[in-house]
Amino acid sequence: MKYLLSFAIGFCFFSIFVLSTAAAEEQPVAAELARASDGLLWYDLKTIGTDGQGWSETKAPFDRLPASAEGKVRSAVWNLSRHSAGICARFSTDADTIHAKWTLTSASLAMPHMPATGVSGLDLYVRDDVGKWRWLANGRPSKQANSVRLVSGITAKKREYMLYLPLYNGVTSVEVGVAKNAKLYAASKRAADRQKPIVFYGTSITQGGCASRPGMVHTSILGRRFDRPAINLGFSGNGRMETEVVDFIAEIDASVFVFDCLPNISAQDVLARTQVCVEIIRKKHPNTPILLVEDRSYSDSFLIDSKRQRNLSSRKALLKMYEELKAEGDKNLHYLAGEKLLGDDNEGTVDSSHPTDLGFMRQADAMAEVLKDLLP
Repeated sequence: MKYLLSFAIGFCFFSIFVLSTAAAEEQPVAAELARASDGLLWYDLKTIGTDGQGWSETKAPFDRLPASAEGKVRSAVWNLSRHSAGICARFSTDADTIHAKWTLTSASLAMPHMPATGVSGLDLYVRDDVGKWRWLANGRPSKQANSVRLVSGITAKKREYMLYLPLYNGVTSVEVGVAKNAKLYAASKRAADRQKPIVFYGTSITQGGCASRPGMVHTSILGRRFDRPAINLGFSGNGRMETEVVDFIAEIDASVFVFDCLPNISAQDVLARTQVCVEIIRKKHPNTPILLVEDRSYSDSFLIDSKRQRNLSSRKALLKMYEELKAEGDKNLHYLAGEKLLGDDNEGTVDSSHPTDLGFMRQADAMAEVLKDLLP
């Protein structure tokens, strides 16, 4: 009887703790922290909080590398790290209309092969009634400083949202606007087994070229699919398995490290750099899974021999290094072949190299098949 009484009391205290913690997490962001303008309350993303950043000590609020990386990584990598690829904000609101304001670091909104909606736009997702993330609205940029109504006419109910930032541009400020009678809540913490991020290190493809919207890069697709943070460390033309970059990546307590650098390095570089990079991770994370990814096939390589040979030589080199490291006893090193990453109908790219949304979805599917067995 004494045991049952102790258990009951303990359970009550536990229940009160859980309920009070949940209640604390669900407290709305104080309206005093918002900026009133245009009949709305504007909440700064710095107040709401962000996902997809590996460091809090950054030079600017939406950088992808820490401030300490400046001068230690090559200037090209540093400059690209100021792009906000993969960074998003999670929040809940009962608003029936959601607005957004954002100011870009560059007035160049688009590229010849990638639309402004992906380069410089925002992307809004909502969690539906069965818990699935679904696309809802895109913030289309028209100038360097933008203000748009993302969506209106939402059925009144508190829902969770995720807002992705631009892939190939930086932002100096981002705000979410809701009516003054609406409440906005910072997202509650994920479950304990879903808090560690998937960390992707790669090239322009990893950064998101050439997705039509920020939420369509495969890193973000996988983050939603596995419902955990995804850190995008793709650097266009500069994902080169550099020790200076990997030293910083090793600072992150990740669930999985994904290395996807082959499109930017030669077979000789693969042979010279793979083991060193893996060893840097292993010094701090001896048991965390590392996934080595082959490069996607150029979609015109079936006719252009030089491109086919480029794929084959780098893959041969990566497989060699993988097999050697496995033979040395690394049980948590894994491998993903590249031949089918974008499908086999050569319809998955813009320019034979960079994926369309179709290509990114296929790449996410291929990676998910491996990652599902590596994640807690």
